[in-house]
Order: sequence, then C-alpha cells, then structure tokens
Amino acid sequence: MPPVKKRTALTTMLLMYSQANGLGKAMATAIEVRHLRKIFRTHERGAGLLDAAKSLFFRKYKTIHALKNVSLKVSEGEILGLIGPNGAGKSTLIKAMCGTLFPTSGSVNCLGFEPWRERVKYVANIGAVFGPKSLLWWDLPAIDTFEFLRELYDVPKEEFGKRLKKIITLLDIADVSKKPVRDLSLGERMKCNLACALLHNPKLVFLDEPTIGVDLVSKDKIRKYILEVNKEFGTTFVITTHDMTDIENLCKRIVIINKGEIIYDGLLEKIKSRYVKTKHLKVKLASPGKKFLLAGCKVELQNDYALTIEINLRNVSIESVVQYLLKNFKAADITITNPPIEEIIKEIYRK
Repeated sequence: MPPVKKRTALTTMLLMYSQANGLGKAMATAIEVRHLRKIFRTHERGAGLLDAAKSLFFRKYKTIHALKNVSLKVSEGEILGLIGPNGAGKSTLIKAMCGTLFPTSGSVNCLGFEPWRERVKYVANIGAVFGPKSLLWWDLPAIDTFEFLRELYDVPKEEFGKRLKKIITLLDIADVSKKPVRDLSLGERMKCNLACALLHNPKLVFLDEPTIGVDLVSKDKIRKYILEVNKEFGTTFVITTHDMTDIENLCKRIVIINKGEIIYDGLLEKIKSRYVKTKHLKVKLASPGKKFLLAGCKVELQNDYALTIEINLRNVSIESVVQYLLKNFKAADITITNPPIEEIIKEIYRK
C-alpha cells in the first residue's frame, strides 16, 4: 500500500485560497451547441402577374444554408456578444437556442434541455427579446402584461412586487407602463419588452437587438440593468446587436458569425489588439505651439489650444509621439483612444 502523503502548511494554504476564490472549479456550461446546421428551401419568382401565375406551376427553388456546422459553448453567468452582418445567421442561431426553430442536424443543449423537444419545461427558465417584436398586448397597458406574466410563471406576489418596482425604477417606465402599448414609442416598448423578459428572473436570456429605437440615455440604463442582473443573479445573456457600443460595454467575449459560419470566437480585447493599427491622440494645449510635423502621424485638427492626431502604429510608436509632443508643446492633457469597434468589425468582414 503506497504511503499517504502529508499536506504541508503551504499546500493547505494554497488549497484554502483556491476554494475561497473558486479556482480549480470548472465553470458550468449554460449552452452547448454542436455541429449545428440549418437549411432552408425557398422559391423565387419575378415581379408581375405573369410571373406570379407561372410560379404556381413552375417554381424555382433555392437552398439556403443558414447555419453551417456551428459549434460553441457559453458558461453560466457569461454575457456573450453574437455579432455579424445582415443574413449572417445570428437570428437563426438564437431561434434554435430558444427552441422556436428545429435544426436540420446537430445538437443544442441549454440549461440541460433540448430546446425544441422540451420546450414547455425549458421556456420557464429563459427570457427573450426579439427586436421590435412585442411581448405586449397592443391595446392594454404594459402593467397588465406584467401581471399576466406573474401568473404565467407563478411568481410569488411579494417577490414579484419588489422585482417589478426595481425594474420600473431602473428603466424609468413608471408612467410608460400605465399607457396603452399602442401609444408608446418604439424605445418605450423596447424597455417594457425587456422588463417582460426579466420579471420571472430567468437563468438564461436571449436579447436580439435589445436597444433598437432607444435613445442614448435609455440605452445606458438598459446596459446598467443587464450588468446588475448578471452580477446579482449570475444570469447568462446572449446578445446580438448591430450597436457595437452595446458589445463594448457588456461583453468580454464575442462570437462573430458570417455566412452561417463562426469566423471568430474569443475575447473582444484580443481582437482589438490584433486589428487595431491606428490610435487617436487628443491633446489640450496650455499655450499655442508650432505646427505638428512627425512621420507616421496624420493631423486631424490643430488650433491654438487643441490638437487631434491619428497615429499609424506600423510606422511610429505611441511613445515616440508622446515624447515629440512633450518636447515641442505645452500639453495640459493627453488622451489616447482606439478607433471605433465598428471599424474593426468592418475590417474583419472584409477579410
């Protein structure tokens, strides 16, 4: 029988530290998609009555491969950004994970359920917002829909009341929720739709264009609320949007899908560092200086008290530019920023 190894004080201390900080524990998987394929068969016809009549007897069919062998995993408590151009397959993938679409082949496991086969049990654990498609009754105030959802999901009245009050305060919809939905703007309806998706405290939430039509102030409130729910309850979010500000503020990891295939799955910061070839430098000047002249830099703006420069990182380093500035100008403040994330994503699509 092999001798039993004694724990040293150091080993015990490291073990206690790892347990306290959750180290060594595998993150539970909320979503696992394996080799998912979805093929649609649709017909095409020209314009006009003659082509319409012909299509009744002689149809031209077209096969569309919406998803091609897609595989990915999402951990519990993660906020995943799913991005891609129009027609890339984002919404098809979301619908398959929600259980509203039956795939051609492959498998999807969400929270231990096969979404399209165990739909009734599964939907009690998820929330979803699909752009402007409303979860609300058109002629009734949103507050009536909220009460209906409380009954539907069997949420205790006291718990529901606290949650509803918090959501209404954070999203600023106290007055909005009492008006008929038909009288609300798109942005107001979107905030009420988000409330509908989160009132029953789901474990998994799918948000497809959650901030469409929403003003800048309300967008910020929605983002803060998503982060708060994620932090407090460990809710998993999958967000697909064309608003890259949403992605930058909410997601550490992104999945880029194009033509039905995943072309990138990883950290947002990693893709920034790989594709960022320019930086913008804004300088507030304490006093007027001479004309800025340095190879590898493009002056976008220069006046007596402000200077904006685009730096080409392939030709010059930031350190060299800052040194040149401090030597030749009296700078009151210097700010260095990356190009907008939209520009980076466009470059990836082009490649």
